[in-house]
Amino acid sequence: MMNNIGVSDRRALERRSPIALFCPYQLGIKNGRRSSVRRAGADAVYVDNYAWHIGFCCLAIVLLSATDAFLTLNILARGGVELNEFMAVLIEGNTHKFVMFKMALTSLAAIFLVIHHESRIMARLRCKYLLYTILTGYLCLVGYELALLNFIIPSY
Repeated sequence: MMNNIGVSDRRALERRSPIALFCPYQLGIKNGRRSSVRRAGADAVYVDNYAWHIGFCCLAIVLLSATDAFLTLNILARGGVELNEFMAVLIEGNTHKFVMFKMALTSLAAIFLVIHHESRIMARLRCKYLLYTILTGYLCLVGYELALLNFIIPSY
């Protein structure tokens, strides 16, 4: 379909190709978007390569979660009590199940927040700041558990 000037009208054509199951951008073979420059007016920006501090924050959260599970089991072995009722049920059933569930839940939540790191929560707070808050909370929690193990609960 041509208009008066000789330029084709492409509004009626579907030019998009179907999405592949394994995209080379997702596998890291090709470099994709690394910044939100092209979509400055959009609410949420999704990129293919994340900044190093976002990846470091996610990795640190997962490692601190594993440390928290280890320290929790040590505190319980020395006579402590788990106050979280849901986790207490998991620990009583099987400690392996407790560690796997805790790691899976923390990892999935951290990955979700990394993917949506530029999205806004409650119109002002970006998800990446929530990641930083979770990291700070885990650092405080591990510090508290280390203090419990060293100063408050006697070793046998």
